[in-house]
Amino acid sequence: MGLQSVCSTFALMLAGLQNVTFEFGARTIVRNATWHIQPNERIGLIGYNGTGKSTLLKLFAGDYRPSEGTVERSRSTSIGYLHQDLLSFDTNGSILEVAMTAFDRVLQLEKEIDVLGKRLEQNSEDEALLHQYTDALHEMDTLDGYSIHHKTEEILQGLGFANSDLQRPFREFSGGWRMRVLLAKMILQQPDLLLLDEPTNHMDLPSIEWLEKYLQHYQGSVIIVSHDKFFLDKMVTKIVELYQKELHVYNGNYSYYETEKAMRVELQQRAFENQQDYIRQQERFIERFRAKASKAAAAQSAMKRLDKIDRIEDVEIERPNIKINFRVDKTPGRVLATLKHATKRFGNLTIIQDTSVEIDRGDKIALIGANGKGKSTMLRIIGGTEPFEGERVWGHNVEESFYAQHQLEALDVNNTLLEEMQLCGSQKTDLELRVLLGCFLFSGDDVDKKIKVLSGGEKARVALAKTIVSKANFLLLDEPTNHLDMHSCDLLIEALNKYEGSFLLVSHDRYFISKTANKIWEIDEHRRIREFKGGYEEYVEWKERMEAAQKKNSLTAAEPVAKPVQTAPAPVKATPPPPPVNKEQKKELQKQQRIFQQLEEKIATLTRQKSQLEASLADPATYSDRNKFVQAETDYKKASEELNKANKEYEQVFEKIMELEKNQ
Repeated sequence: MGLQSVCSTFALMLAGLQNVTFEFGARTIVRNATWHIQPNERIGLIGYNGTGKSTLLKLFAGDYRPSEGTVERSRSTSIGYLHQDLLSFDTNGSILEVAMTAFDRVLQLEKEIDVLGKRLEQNSEDEALLHQYTDALHEMDTLDGYSIHHKTEEILQGLGFANSDLQRPFREFSGGWRMRVLLAKMILQQPDLLLLDEPTNHMDLPSIEWLEKYLQHYQGSVIIVSHDKFFLDKMVTKIVELYQKELHVYNGNYSYYETEKAMRVELQQRAFENQQDYIRQQERFIERFRAKASKAAAAQSAMKRLDKIDRIEDVEIERPNIKINFRVDKTPGRVLATLKHATKRFGNLTIIQDTSVEIDRGDKIALIGANGKGKSTMLRIIGGTEPFEGERVWGHNVEESFYAQHQLEALDVNNTLLEEMQLCGSQKTDLELRVLLGCFLFSGDDVDKKIKVLSGGEKARVALAKTIVSKANFLLLDEPTNHLDMHSCDLLIEALNKYEGSFLLVSHDRYFISKTANKIWEIDEHRRIREFKGGYEEYVEWKERMEAAQKKNSLTAAEPVAKPVQTAPAPVKATPPPPPVNKEQKKELQKQQRIFQQLEEKIATLTRQKSQLEASLADPATYSDRNKFVQAETDYKKASEELNKANKEYEQVFEKIMELEKNQ
C-alpha cells in the first residue's frame, strides 16, 4: 500500500488499535491487536464474560493505556461511552434537565441571549451590544437550539418515559431508568463514535425496538457490547469477537457470524488435528533416529522444524460445552394454576382488572410487554407472594421454584457458593454442583467465595443456579438472562427445552423468548391477559397482521360518507337501551372455539405421526426394503402437508375467535 493510500485510510478512520497488547498484572486481555473503525460503522463486540470486552471500550475511550502499541484517535473525533460506572452520578435535577445537558453550548447561549436582551431594553442604541445579540441569535439558529426541548422529550419518550416523568428528580429513579436518561443524553450529543456497553439491560421490549430503529439511522459509528442476539442481528453490519486474546472480524450481523464462526472452528479444528498428526509423526521420527549416526542430521533438522512451527490452538480450550440438566420429582395434574377474576391495584394505579387465566401442564409461557405494565407483579400473584382481589387455585402435585431479584435476599451471605448450592436438596455431588456453577460463569476457586463478597450480578447468577438445581415442576423466572453471557444463555435455553416441567417467564431478550416459549401472554389495554398459543416469532407476525388490518379498517372508516336526508328528527329517549346480544355471533363464537379445540388435537396427532415417520426414515432398515421406504416417504410428505394445512386453519380460526370476542 502506497503512502497516499495509507494517509487516506487514516484520514477516514475515527479511531483504532495498532498492534495493541493490554495486560492486567499477569493476565493478558488482548495481544498484538489491530482494529480500525471507519465512519458510519455498526459493530457488535462479542466474547465470553470476563474476556475483556468492556476493557477494549475503555481503551478507545482513553480510560486505559495499552501495555504495547497505540490507540489512535482523530483529533476531531468525539466519543460517547455508556457504561455501568456512570450510575455513580446523582443530582436533584429533573431527568429532562439531565438529558438536556447534552446541549451545553445552547444552554449557555440561552442565558447569554437573555442577558443581552435585558441590556438592550435599557440601551437600544448600543450597536456593539446589538451585534453581539444578533450573533448569539444566529449561532442559536445554526445549532438548531430552539428545538432542543422537543428533541430531548422525543428521545426520553422513545426510551419509555411518560410525559409526567420528565420533571421528576433524577435521583427518584432506579439504576435501570437512570441509565436510560444518560443514554438519552449521549444520543443527543451525537458523538462521532458511540460506545455502548450492554445498553439493553433493564430495558423493556418497546424501548429496545425504539433504540434499534434510532441507531439504525444514527449518523456516527456505533460499537455495541450486548448479549441480545436479536438486537445485534438488526443493528450491526460487522461483528468483532474477542477470542483467545485476539480480535476476529466477521463482516455481517450476528446470524452471519454464527454460521461463519462454525465454519472457521471446523477448519481450525481440522488444521489443529492435522498439525498434531504431523507433530506426532515428526516426534516419532526424532525419537527413533536421533541416536543413529546416519540419521542424526535429519533428526536434528526435524527438531528445528518443530521448534519453529507456529502452533495452532485447540478450539475447545476456552469454553467447554457443558450441559445443564433439570430434574422433576413429581408429575403435576393437567392444570397447574388458575386465576379467577383477578384484580390488582396499587393506590389509583390498576395493574390487572378482572382477568382469568389457566396454566396447563407443558405450558412454557413468556409474559411480555412494556415496563410498568405489571409483568413481575403477575409472576408474584401466580407464585402466591402478592396479595390481590380474586382467586388463585393451585393444581395437584405442583412444586414451584421462583427466581427474581428479591430472591437474592434469601441467600445466606456467610455461605460459600458451593455451600449455598448444597442447601437445595438436589442430591447432586459437589462435582456436579461445580459444573453447574461453571455454566453460570463461576469457575475454579470462585465456588469457595463467600456470598457476601459477590456483586449484585454474581448473586443473581447464584440465585438462578439454585432455581435450576431444584426439582420443581413449575418455574417462575423473572429476567433470568440479565447477568448471563451468550454462551450461558444458550445453555439455559437448551436446558429449558429439555425441561419436562412448565414455566412462566418474564424477559426482554427476544432471542431467549423465541427459543423457549410455546405461549405468549401480554397484558392488554383493558388490563387483562391476552394469550397467544404459539412462539414469539409467530406472535410478532400475527400482531403485525392485526395492526395492519386495524389500520386499514380505521382508514376505511375515516372516508367521508354521504349523510342520509332526515325527514323528521329522531325521538330522544332519556335512557338508551343496552345493545341487544347478537345470538348469531355468540353461536358462531362457540362453533369456532369447538373447531379450534379440534384443530389443536389434530395438530398434536399429526406432529406425533410426523415424528414417528421421521424416526422411521432415519432407520437404516427402512432403506433395505424399497417398498417400505417409498411408503414411509409418501406417508411423511402427506403428514407434513396435512400439518401445514392444519396450522394455517388453526391460525385463521384463532383470528376469527379474536375478532368475534372483540365484538361481544
